[in-house]
Amino acid sequence: MIIPIKPWLDRANGAAGQRGGLVLAADAEAEEFMRSTMRGSAGWKHQEEGNRMEFYHQPIMAKEILAALAPLEGKQIFDGTLGGGGHTELFLQNGAHVVGCDQDAEALGYAGRRLSQFQDRFLPVRGNFAEMDKILEGVGIDRVDGVLMDLGVSSHQLDEPSRGFSFREDGPLDMRMDDRAEFSARDLVNEWAEEDMIRIFREYGEEKRAVRAAKEIVKARQVAPIETTLQLAGVVEKAVPRISGKHPATRVFQAIRIAVNREMEVLEAALDKSIQVLGEGGVLAVITFHSLEDRMVKRFMRRHSTPFIDRPEWPEPRENPDYCLTLPSRRAIAPSEAEVETNPRARSAKLRVAVKLED
Repeated sequence: MIIPIKPWLDRANGAAGQRGGLVLAADAEAEEFMRSTMRGSAGWKHQEEGNRMEFYHQPIMAKEILAALAPLEGKQIFDGTLGGGGHTELFLQNGAHVVGCDQDAEALGYAGRRLSQFQDRFLPVRGNFAEMDKILEGVGIDRVDGVLMDLGVSSHQLDEPSRGFSFREDGPLDMRMDDRAEFSARDLVNEWAEEDMIRIFREYGEEKRAVRAAKEIVKARQVAPIETTLQLAGVVEKAVPRISGKHPATRVFQAIRIAVNREMEVLEAALDKSIQVLGEGGVLAVITFHSLEDRMVKRFMRRHSTPFIDRPEWPEPRENPDYCLTLPSRRAIAPSEAEVETNPRARSAKLRVAVKLED
């Protein structure tokens, strides 16, 4: 059932005091966000505190996403990673209604202004996509026709030094996707035990020299706290030799970012919630950027798309109680060579798609 955005906003305001990711009017900051959204421009650039501030979102695999989700008029789509609104804009242009979710207040403010011309077909909501069931329930939606999750860190977050995600320029060691979170990369690097850092460098960064990197960090922080991205990159470079064009700290930075934002736990929860919120024939589309994410999505989709389970100790296969999806293709979709040429950050992207069966 299509519910126009204005009633959604009324619902959101009524649920303002509740916790669960729906924070459209929970406090003065959110109220100001809504005011700026409604009065703002639809342009790609805006000014903030006298500084030129750009926020953009070049949608990865736009053609493939449109083909998978088919955002026709009357469809409801939940975009769990709104960012600058690139994918959401495509859905809106094709007639769909979209709830766009993001933890990043800056992204929401920008997307809200840029897409304000779509009025009651677009609702930006600050929250974590792992709580998509609560977010949708809060605006009166039981089921949606599509769920998109474009994982990883946004181009804007990487390019903005103050966010602390990248070592291309110096910035505070932060890496929080949600600036309301108390735990940051600085806390992890300066407070975590050596063995805990070794574990995440191995598991989340797949860094072969995890032990050396962790030991070097502990050694450096005993002299003085590690405060900035370039400080950390320099420390790691002492332990991890440069053997390719990739910076030696790349995998360590990835591991810290994943740990700070609990990305793997959040993704696991979001995948489970997607089954709850998708209606019959609804489409789940997930874009991943590294092997850990892709492996989790691949296993999830295969587990839920296998009608029967067979084990050597069983006399015959048994019905799979988790069977509820069908896969148009068991292989991941990769971006075209032409797209990679125009957008190099698409190089490592993989798209996996699943369709919800009848409940």
